[in-house]
Order: sequence, then C-alpha cells, then structure tokens
Amino acid sequence: MKTYKSNLEKISLVKEKTVYNRTRIASSRQAYEVLKPLFNENMEVFESFYMLTLNTANNTTGYSELSKGGIQSTIVDVRMVAKIALENLATGVIVAHNHPSGNLNPSQADINLTKKLKVGLNTLDIKLLDHIILSSNGYYSFENEGML
Repeated sequence: MKTYKSNLEKISLVKEKTVYNRTRIASSRQAYEVLKPLFNENMEVFESFYMLTLNTANNTTGYSELSKGGIQSTIVDVRMVAKIALENLATGVIVAHNHPSGNLNPSQADINLTKKLKVGLNTLDIKLLDHIILSSNGYYSFENEGML
C-alpha cells in the first residue's frame, strides 16, 4: 500500500493596522468621500472593489480591498465580503467599485452582484447599506436610486 504525503500549505488572511479615521456615515456623499482616496491614482486605470464595515451607529470600523481587476471588470466573492464583515463584527456594509471609463451607470453584473450581496449578508443579519460606483467625476449610489 502506497502512502501519499500532502504538500498542503497553511493559508491565512492577515489584518493590517493602518492609520484610519473612523467616520460616521450618514449619506452616500459621505461614503463617497471616505472611499474615493482608497482608489487614489488607479481610479481610471483598473477596476477595484472595496468595502467599508460599520457598526450599529453607522461608524466605520474598517475597510478592505477585496479585488483588483482589469479595465472592465473585477471579481468579488460574496463569501469574502461576509467573512470580513463577521470578523469586524459589522452590522452594516458599504461596498464600492470604480468604473475606469467614467461611466457611472451600473452594468447588469453590478446589479446582480448587489442583489447577491444583499441576500447573502441579510442571512447573517448584516445590512448592505449601499453599493457605490465611483469615477473621477462623481458617483452612483444604489441606495439613492432605490436599487437596494
């Protein structure tokens, strides 16, 4: 009988301490102002996807970059959003991604992801407060447009 050795590697996600000012988010405009600097000079280069975690008072408790993609898309795993929200004891989440083209209209993929996130987080009693699409010229809020 042959014995096989496994070459499995331990995988872990590491939290990084950064200088981050907690902010109370009361509007999509405030969320945009908090999120915009995270995208920095890459706003018009490639798509990125971030999330803010919030407590019951809508104070931010942290942020995470979930993915970097290409010129037209980036991939987001709902389970990773849920994992980070749970680790931060979040009761609310705001997600955001940029459109390098500057077009603020949500794609069908954006709409589908938003629905999927809302349902997935809701089962954990975590509210998807907004999904914001950013560009250098402004933002689109799913909440403001009645899409949540």
